[in-house]
Amino acid sequence: MKNLQLQIVISPELYTKNPESSDLGKKIVSKSIEMIDALGFEDFTFKKLGIKIGSNESSVYRYFESKHALLVYLINWYWSWIDYKLVSSTLNVNSPLEKLEKAIVILTEEVSEDNSFSYINEVVLNKIIISESSKAYHTKAVDKENKKGYYKIYKDVVERVSNFVLEINQSYEYPHMLISTVIEGAHHQRYFSKHLPSLTDVRKGGNNIVRFNTDLVIKLISN
Repeated sequence: MKNLQLQIVISPELYTKNPESSDLGKKIVSKSIEMIDALGFEDFTFKKLGIKIGSNESSVYRYFESKHALLVYLINWYWSWIDYKLVSSTLNVNSPLEKLEKAIVILTEEVSEDNSFSYINEVVLNKIIISESSKAYHTKAVDKENKKGYYKIYKDVVERVSNFVLEINQSYEYPHMLISTVIEGAHHQRYFSKHLPSLTDVRKGGNNIVRFNTDLVIKLISN
């Protein structure tokens, strides 16, 4: 993938000024990923970010109206990247089963850094998705933000893979529930494996999360 010219397009609803339009904007995104991972979303502030990038706090607000808006932006960037990977890996695949298996791997595998973007570390961003992303939609404003398209890319990913499920079994009743459960469940298992290992069966080098979810999905829709 590093030889492909990939551009992530994020809805203008999610920022005040496009961070990709300037070196400062890219630095804001890059350093915020590092700091949210290191501090946690609760302790992360634009004031601390401003100090880190050697700029005024007000300069961050020119790009994002709040740290919540920044988190939503990062989540949308991540799922846009995942959607690209889904499309590129299944584009010339004719077998519905093979498409679904490839998709499950992308949704549940351990993330590797993509050199297409020098200012974003996808490995660290994935850690934020696992530990912090639910805070973006566990909010009183979720319905309003949903109508504005804040979570569209994530929903598009679930829709795409749900359609792979239906290509195999068009009568399967719960494709969206299944795929969203696989995604969130895989994230929980990654988190548990690092912090609460007795809650999971992840073994180093065993690729257990991918194998478990592949086995789960295929058996469910085959029945």
